[in-house]
Amino acid sequence: MIEEGRALFLQIAEGIEDAIVDGSLAEEAQVPSTNELAAFHRINPATAAKGVNMLVDKGVLYKRRGIGMFVAPGAREQLRGERRAAFADRYVEPLLAEARALGLGPDELGALIQQRYTTAEGTAR
Repeated sequence: MIEEGRALFLQIAEGIEDAIVDGSLAEEAQVPSTNELAAFHRINPATAAKGVNMLVDKGVLYKRRGIGMFVAPGAREQLRGERRAAFADRYVEPLLAEARALGLGPDELGALIQQRYTTAEGTAR
């Protein structure tokens, strides 16, 4: 689903990345063509190509001449590593800063996280 206010080619790239990370696009699987992506999202094929090419530049996808684009070996772990680092920057660092401000030590913070994680698992079922 396309969001207003965000570059379309980035949304295309993120959608493909999401499919790789969640396993719906396995390594060596063929990725939808730029024309298929463009038709599905009702965007210009050049915009879809820009998103796909961004992933080629990152080494997440590769081209088989005359056949199409495919998920590169190791792409899932590469993307998961990038997302873990972004998660740490976006969520863990501010969490640690607030924990320090509240005087929570590593053991107390760990126990709090464990408690909330367990509670969240129970409500998700």
